[in-house]
Amino acid sequence: MGNMKDSNPQKVTVYKRIVQFLWICTILAIVGVAILFMSLSKSNLPSFEELENPKYDQASQVFASDNTVFGRYYIENRVPVSYDELSENVVNALIATEDERYRSHSGIDAEALGRAVVKTFFLRNTSAGGASTITQQLAKLLFTGTPGSGLERIKQKLKEWIIAVRLERKYTKEEIIAMYLNKFNFVNGAYGIRAASEIYFGTTPDKLKVEEAALLVGMLKNPSLYNPLQRPEKSMKRREVVLKQMQKNDLISQTEYDSLRVLDLDMTRFKRKTHNDGLAPYFRMVLGKEVKTILKNEADKRTDGSSYDIYRDGLKIFTTIDPKIQEHLENAVDKHMRQIQQKFWKHWEGKDAWTYRDIYGEEPTTDAEIEIRQKVLRSLMFGSDRAEDIKIKILNPIIEKIKEDIDGFTLRDRDITRMLGEEEKKGTITNLVRTKMIGTKLAAKYRTVMKGEHWDDLKDTWKDYNDTVEDVFNEPVKMKVFTYDNEQMEKDTVLSPLDSIRYHRSFLQVGSMAVDPVTGYIKAWVGGINHKYFQYDHVTSDRQVGSTFKPLIYSTAISQINFSPCYEVDDIPYTIHQGEGNFNLLEDWTPKNANGEYTGERFSLFRGLQQSKNTVSVFLMKQMGSVSRVIDLAKNLGFPDQKIPAQPSICLGAADLSVREMTGAYTAFANNGLYNKPIFIRSIQDKYGREIYRGVREDLPALEPNVNYVMVEMLKRVAHVGLPDFQGIKSEIGGKTGTTNEHVDGWFMGITPDLVVGTWVGGEDRWSRFRTLNLGTGSKMARPVFANLLHALEKDETVDYDEKARFKIPPGDIGIEIDCEVYNQGRNNEDNNGLNWEDEDESFGDDQFGDELFNDPLPSEAEEENEEF
Repeated sequence: MGNMKDSNPQKVTVYKRIVQFLWICTILAIVGVAILFMSLSKSNLPSFEELENPKYDQASQVFASDNTVFGRYYIENRVPVSYDELSENVVNALIATEDERYRSHSGIDAEALGRAVVKTFFLRNTSAGGASTITQQLAKLLFTGTPGSGLERIKQKLKEWIIAVRLERKYTKEEIIAMYLNKFNFVNGAYGIRAASEIYFGTTPDKLKVEEAALLVGMLKNPSLYNPLQRPEKSMKRREVVLKQMQKNDLISQTEYDSLRVLDLDMTRFKRKTHNDGLAPYFRMVLGKEVKTILKNEADKRTDGSSYDIYRDGLKIFTTIDPKIQEHLENAVDKHMRQIQQKFWKHWEGKDAWTYRDIYGEEPTTDAEIEIRQKVLRSLMFGSDRAEDIKIKILNPIIEKIKEDIDGFTLRDRDITRMLGEEEKKGTITNLVRTKMIGTKLAAKYRTVMKGEHWDDLKDTWKDYNDTVEDVFNEPVKMKVFTYDNEQMEKDTVLSPLDSIRYHRSFLQVGSMAVDPVTGYIKAWVGGINHKYFQYDHVTSDRQVGSTFKPLIYSTAISQINFSPCYEVDDIPYTIHQGEGNFNLLEDWTPKNANGEYTGERFSLFRGLQQSKNTVSVFLMKQMGSVSRVIDLAKNLGFPDQKIPAQPSICLGAADLSVREMTGAYTAFANNGLYNKPIFIRSIQDKYGREIYRGVREDLPALEPNVNYVMVEMLKRVAHVGLPDFQGIKSEIGGKTGTTNEHVDGWFMGITPDLVVGTWVGGEDRWSRFRTLNLGTGSKMARPVFANLLHALEKDETVDYDEKARFKIPPGDIGIEIDCEVYNQGRNNEDNNGLNWEDEDESFGDDQFGDELFNDPLPSEAEEENEEF
């Protein structure tokens, strides 16, 4: 007993020392943590400004005229939503699963943290979790990134705590939830809760059902592991866990839980978003380029001088596109292009446009043209991604060796072909220098390469590359191609890549644009038949305009040299001679009518424009003495100076212009002579709603109202309601067809008081065309689009289009005689030559469509075919 008593003091001493040690450790730990916290708080943590404006990529949104969203630009398809835009189901599922005490803590959940420490360090459960609050998870997403390991992970966790506390001080609980769900990447291109709702379920965050919300919240733990497309079973089990948490927290009943947990995983509405989706994909492509140009302007930059990024900065781009008119135009185009494509293929059945020789046409096919076609086909083949991949593997290594030897000189395909041409025919390089195709420095590099040690290897490799491309492009493979045969507009097939190029180039293309003539606002834009397979925009591309340019000639003649539309011109050949007037011709020019025939009849300007007689246009140009007056009018109608050739041939449409420019010009005819430059951006705002750009309308007087009125009456007689296309149309309409040489381009410019529509239809290549005039005119190729659109607009009572609107009529005497009976009687009295032109007019019959002012007949379908340039 005594020994025991003697030992007690020692034990007490040991216990005291242990307690003291523990206290010291605790104090040191607290001090250490405090010091660590202090050091971390002064380290690389987000500043107040960064907490105020956390950075994450946001998609820029494109708004239509009714402020609905119809497109986005993004690296990450993320559009933030506010807390009020979230379904209660999402919020309940999130809190029940990720942070049950979210409403009561200040960023760090002490209870959950303690539980995690016990499980990890005392129970050795390394998989224990649940300590991170929603706020901490947001901190990790925004500022700390991928978890580290060991000490780095501890430091990172402490940083998250600090940031979480700061976030809680800065934002409300609701804002933190919205920020977290906006930032999270739900995979499959779904950045943020809005994109996730759209992509996985085809809905919006405020309409998510319980089971849908549970699936998305379940993905928060590990989106790759619980990806419903890749691992549906794991995703369903995780959804069940979330539902159980909601039932446990009395957010759903036991009955609801039992019914929801057994539901199948419904991914039928899943659809990845691409830039091809939605209305007006061609327009959005052009819009993106325009916005990027605007954002480079100094006046439209941030206050710190940096430029906005359309793909990351969450801009709001407000456009003039009317979604209903856009949809109607897309449908009108699709309806017509399906029909005309069938005619086109039937027309070419058994023939190959790439090798076909037209020996009977106005311009017989030459060997040189066949060679050009094959060069184009070869360039399409070698310019493809497939050929580029082959080039990287075979040709690039030798190119890199030459680049190292000759001052960083990177060989292009055309450089190699030029050098091979020199080897085959001496003097080729010298001739290229003499004709200024290349400079002397480049020529010297060519010669250095040809004398170098790699030249023989380059020749062998070049042959190997070309042979490989030829082999690959002639080998049939499985692929998807465009088709009109189904709703998806694509089909699986087996074709060689070369045949795929031929196949896709056999489709006729289209460019069509609708604009409000009073405001200049572009209402609809269709740049091709399918943006996924054909991304080249045909609204902004230049094509020869043919007879659609003739109204400018007639307008100039009426306004500048006082012609009446009743003035009559003989349908005979007219020649503008070398040296005549100020035309600066080097030889005589005598153009023909489209069919090469002349009737010898006298045509009023009314009939000349109706039937698009080249002889009348040439006569008018000859009377003007130069092209300067027409060019002046063209400038006032928005055409760039450099695009209108100073040649008399412009009277027949020998100018390459775009649908956008042509449609803009015709706004003057529909707007009482006032040209309105077409615009499509109303304004651009940053993500906070601050305006950084506003579109400005530009208008310019182009024609006097009296002259314009006469031109409108002439255009009305070209596109009149008696034509089959326009049967039943209530709108007041006018227009002009256009067809270019060899029926390559078909145009129609249509006007109403409320809308101007320009349409071009043709092949990607000049030889992809109808071979006969009766199939290849603008009236067959392009006019049906305008007619289809008007029929649809007049049937739609919800669309912003006024079919009752009428063109303006100037008050009083317009000063130009438009009653051809009165005009001709006056000329007869003056001339006193015994001719009775009134009788000739009567031979065509009365105006059956009630246009009593005019005695000239309305054109028949056959007469309108005589319109080719």
